[in-house]
Parts: sequence; structure tokens; C-alpha cells
Amino acid sequence: MVKVIGVRFRTAGKIYFFDPLKFDVKRGDHVIVETARGIEYGTVVGDPKEVEDDKVIQPLKPVLRVATARDTEQENANKQKEREAFKICLEKIKKHKLDMKLIDAEYTFDNNKVLFYFTADGRIDFRELVKDLASVFKTRIELRQIGVRDETKIMGGIGICGRTLCCHAHLSEFVPVSIKMAKEQNLSLNPTKISGMCGRLMCCLKHEEETYEYLNRKLPNVGDYVTTDDGLKGEVHSVNVLRQLVKVLIENNDEKEIREYKVEQLRFKKRHRKEKQDDVTDAELKELEKLEKQEGRSKLDDN
Repeated sequence: MVKVIGVRFRTAGKIYFFDPLKFDVKRGDHVIVETARGIEYGTVVGDPKEVEDDKVIQPLKPVLRVATARDTEQENANKQKEREAFKICLEKIKKHKLDMKLIDAEYTFDNNKVLFYFTADGRIDFRELVKDLASVFKTRIELRQIGVRDETKIMGGIGICGRTLCCHAHLSEFVPVSIKMAKEQNLSLNPTKISGMCGRLMCCLKHEEETYEYLNRKLPNVGDYVTTDDGLKGEVHSVNVLRQLVKVLIENNDEKEIREYKVEQLRFKKRHRKEKQDDVTDAELKELEKLEKQEGRSKLDDN
């Protein structure tokens, strides 16, 4: 076991472990640490804890110091410099007539490097742009091409639920999301309804996947035949997964009627869930495949 603290370097960013040494740090404190990018200013997101050795990337780097008032002033000054650097880079991109969209600018705490994040269709030859920027900022320049999910994470926005986008507010890392998750939750496979602002499948499909899998296992499939607790037999017409209710088409005395039952009131043979069948066109299927496309690891975190 090894003692660590978790540190973030941006809102909803990936959490990295560091050795707290003998510093008395707690959640919400700011610390100065050494990373692969250089000296950085981060926020402690949890109290010190013991974790298994295999959960830590060795060598575990130590906290250099608890951030001082002067460190905080420098961090705030860096934020102002980032805004100015963003404007300058926009002008240089326009000057070099490059087909790229600048998303963010970021200084390392020690000003050893300026990173510019951008999106583009395909590869961009930005060698002349880098030379131009280096002559202005007199420090190392890195241009990093990111995907649409990273772009949305940085820019933020409001989701269809009316709340701040999960990726911008609290998701530390992107998780794989599949069409199967939408099917499990009985959602329409209309691409416009299950895609987020980034144009990929909504991350929140993953949030409730485990709950829906558990609840679905308790229910019969639509089309299955069941026996009710009052001795009637019928065909499952529809199910309400969250409320655990089942509508059954009952045929009694040559009359058909749909009745609703709690799942506990039904007897049926448990078997594997059938995949939900939707009337999806070929065009929609192709669109869904694009939504499911994964972009791999986030390009924002490299500490």
C-alpha cells in the first residue's frame, strides 16, 4: 500500500496521484507538483489515502510544496496570459490561412511551455505557425489536435436535460458508450435524440446502464407469454422498466383487454433479453455507427 493524494489541473480533468510527503494537505488545497509537462499548479480533490501499489504509476512523484499566496498570484497571471495568447494565436492562424479551429490556450505554471489546442478535419501543416508563435512568446510551443469530445469538454454548454454538460462539470475521463446501452434503456435509436453536443453518443447513457441491466433481468420480454396471479394467461404488450410494471394482452371470453401488472404478479420463464428491434433506416444506421466511433484517450491530459 502507498499513501497518495489526488490532484487535478483543470475543471473535471483527469485525477493524478502524488506523494503528499509530510505536507498536511486536504481536499480543496492547492499544491505545486512536478509533472511530465513541468512544474504545475493543481487542486487536491481528496484527502490523503492508501491505495494498492498497482494503482499507482511509478515512480510516484512528490508534492513540491503547498501553494503559497505568491503561487496563486502567478497562476492567476498565467490565466490572463492565456487569454492574450489565444487572441494572438487566432491572428497568426488567420495570417497563415490554416483551416483549423483554435479551442484553448494553456501555459504551464513555470511558463516553460504554451499549449494550443485545436480541431481540424485531417492533418494540418503548422510548422510555420509554430515558428511564428515561438518568436512572439519566446518559449516552447506545442500545438495539439484534439477531437470533438475534448472540444466540448473544454467549451462546455447545456445538455438536453437542462444541466451543464457532464464532461465539462464532473467527468474525469471519457468512457466507451455503445448503441447497445441505448437499446437496453428502450430509447429511440434516432441519432438526433441520443447524441450529445459533441456529435457522439451521450455520455449519460453509461450512467444508468448498470441499473437498466439489473431491472431488465427481472422483466419478461415483449411478446413473451405470462401467467397472472389471478390465473389468466396473456402476451406481454409493453414494459415499464423503472416502475417494474408490465402491460399484458389478456384474451378472456373472446374479448381482448390490456391490463397492467406488477412484475411480482406474473409467472414466466426467465430467459435472455431480446434485443430491441427498431425501424431504423440504412441512413440512420450509418449515422449511429458514426456516433459510436471512439476517439481513444483524451488529448487534454498528459501529466
